[in-house]
Amino acid sequence: MAALGGARRRPLFLLLLAGLLHGTAATFVVTDGNGTACIMANFSAAFVTIYDTRNGPTNVTFDLPPDAAVLNSSSSCGKENASAPSLVIAFGRGHRLTLNFTRNATRYSVQLMGFIYNLSDTQIFPNASSKEIKTVESATDIRADINKKYRCVSNNQIHMHNVTVTLHDATIQAYLASSSFSKEETRCEQDGPFPTTAPPPPPRPSPSPTPETPSVHKYNVSGANGTCLLASMGLQLNVTYSKRDNTTVSGLFSIDPSNTSATGSCGAQLVTLDLRSSRIHSLLFQFGMDPNTSQFFLQGIQLNMTVPDARDPTFQADNSSLRALQATIGNSYKCNAEERVEVTEAFSVNIFKVWVQAFQVQGDKFGSVEECQLDENSMLIPIAVGGALAGLVLIVLIAYLIGRKRSHAGYQTI
Repeated sequence: MAALGGARRRPLFLLLLAGLLHGTAATFVVTDGNGTACIMANFSAAFVTIYDTRNGPTNVTFDLPPDAAVLNSSSSCGKENASAPSLVIAFGRGHRLTLNFTRNATRYSVQLMGFIYNLSDTQIFPNASSKEIKTVESATDIRADINKKYRCVSNNQIHMHNVTVTLHDATIQAYLASSSFSKEETRCEQDGPFPTTAPPPPPRPSPSPTPETPSVHKYNVSGANGTCLLASMGLQLNVTYSKRDNTTVSGLFSIDPSNTSATGSCGAQLVTLDLRSSRIHSLLFQFGMDPNTSQFFLQGIQLNMTVPDARDPTFQADNSSLRALQATIGNSYKCNAEERVEVTEAFSVNIFKVWVQAFQVQGDKFGSVEECQLDENSMLIPIAVGGALAGLVLIVLIAYLIGRKRSHAGYQTI
């Protein structure tokens, strides 16, 4: 991966592969007033960020550089019943990665990860339309038993609105009993477990009560050049998760438009729709285009939401290599049938009565319609049934006429 000064723009679905390449791991230590270590961390980190330029939104990827260091003035070992421990890592022109810790009687965790980045840093964010300092944050799944280090060799992605941080080969420990990592460790879920014998089959998900069909709502995303996305649809999230008692359940969560805010962005090759509510921190739809076929399509979906009864209340999922809701640029895609878009094994989106058009939208109106295959098939069924009935009637009529002719041939004139 390119070093800090070699940050470059790529399409988002390629940038999210940044976790496959890793920068150099570094060690960060927070000490108290006596010089005793209370937090230690060793990892490499890669950042993927969407930001606005004069030509629309774009993407940049960069590593945590070798000269990144603990910001002692902001890091802290915490004070009992007063403040929690925190590790603040500073680099570049005012960029900060923060890990805030919390604990209970048996476990500690990174309750919140935050990232502050300075868009005026042209080395990382060339041609940024704003010079603002941005702040994003999210809960994490980083947790370990007290007096054990957290260990995760695998990539661990933390999604914070328009920023994705990927930690690799991470060792983290807070509330240290000594000034070094513990020998015992708690491994992350991404690393295993690795049983020596075949595990029993996982329990079947217990289906939750099916909610009503979600309300259909029309969404509009506009930019400097006018409307770039029109979408009319009802949305339902299908999430599989583990409850606190370790049972696996599937939950259906319908999007209520009356309690949901919608924003988005318009770019030359990427259009986004971001939905948020009290439970959903971000449901991001990304539409891309294929210049070779002159078609637009749903390219990616990212979800960050709270599931209160889950063992891990923060549920995150993303996939930026989808190919759904596809139509010719300038036309619209329409499907009255329910469509199911598989995002990950644990997350899918049920879309009802969708009508969508991305990029070239004229006069805030949908263009010529391209029907989905499901609707075309549903139209063929009554045609086939009607044809079969007509054929049956014809056969009966022919049989009747033949039978009548034969019966007449049996009479003779006296």
